[in-house]
Amino acid sequence: MNERKRRPVPISEAVGSFLKRQGLQKRLEQAGAIDDWPKAVGDRISAVTRPLSVTPDGTLFVAVLTHAWMTELSLLEPELLKALSAIQGRRTIRKIRFQLNR
Repeated sequence: MNERKRRPVPISEAVGSFLKRQGLQKRLEQAGAIDDWPKAVGDRISAVTRPLSVTPDGTLFVAVLTHAWMTELSLLEPELLKALSAIQGRRTIRKIRFQLNR
């Protein structure tokens, strides 16, 4: 009977509630790093990289065009992590692993 008396809720609220109940909210936040990557790293780095996936432990895998860029980006990892955290408002990504784009 209570089900019939409930008021409609916005779809964003219903989906957010569902994700939270299913324990998927953290994974969704982590996956947001893939969309945030170009903004975090800028046009120059974004042109030679492609974010691939995020593991549950917060490791972001990124494809890189050349070995030289892979080396350079590995050295920049702390700065890239800070940039992602600044955009997301929290630290959802803990490591970045670069791999040669094949």
